[in-house]
Amino acid sequence: MTLGTTLLRITVGGFFIGHGLQKLNGSFGGPGLEGAAGMMESLELRPAKRNALLAAATETAGGAAIVLGAATPLAAAGLIATMTTAIRTVHVKNGPWNADGGYEYNATLIAALAAVASGPGHVSFDALFGKKKWGVGGTLFALAAGFAASTAVIEMGRRN
Repeated sequence: MTLGTTLLRITVGGFFIGHGLQKLNGSFGGPGLEGAAGMMESLELRPAKRNALLAAATETAGGAAIVLGAATPLAAAGLIATMTTAIRTVHVKNGPWNADGGYEYNATLIAALAAVASGPGHVSFDALFGKKKWGVGGTLFALAAGFAASTAVIEMGRRN
């Protein structure tokens, strides 16, 4: 399973790095920080600039940590938070299917991150520190912390 887990980490983490860089500096045809801040404002996630920067940094650094298998449950929690927030603020009203602007892709990423949070495998930074497996606790932490962080961001953003 190490090869499968490593491929999953590289693929999912790599795409998160790219997604974060789209927001952070406009890489890969992204909107950059100003465009991301405008999106945050339209979603009532205030202060918009701070939330855009935090989302971009979480996706970029969290994606890198997933690729490396470093602090895996914590990195997964941050990314689960961004995907949960995207579902709740953008996609849920469109139903499940991606073709209709729904949340199927985001939910799939959450499931992949939850799986990786149980352990990054032998070829990882976590394994260097004796944590090639985090088990169910890693998965539950990532999901609970991610859902809680999303709720906090949405609630605080709408109060500002």
